[in-house]
Amino acid sequence: MTLRPVDLTKIKAKIPNLYEAVVVAARRARQINDEYKLEFNTLLNTIVTSNDEEFEDKENPEQLKLALEFDKREKPQIRAINELLNEGIEYRYKEQ
Repeated sequence: MTLRPVDLTKIKAKIPNLYEAVVVAARRARQINDEYKLEFNTLLNTIVTSNDEEFEDKENPEQLKLALEFDKREKPQIRAINELLNEGIEYRYKEQ
């Protein structure tokens, strides 16, 4: 996996306060992660598994394939930063 640095001036162009941008991106990354978890668990429940106790330690190829597919996806924090830079994430402050 290659690391790709993010130019902070690009982030500051979208959101003037850099710390605010980090908080917004972090919250969006958590939302994306929750979406991934929900989708993974939903798909995992559709996979038919054997109820035999002797096969409990064996790998399920369908489950492994699904896990590898989700592992290849863009990581939530990278996706959140890209959304922040390219599309712009709309956010607002809580009412006092």
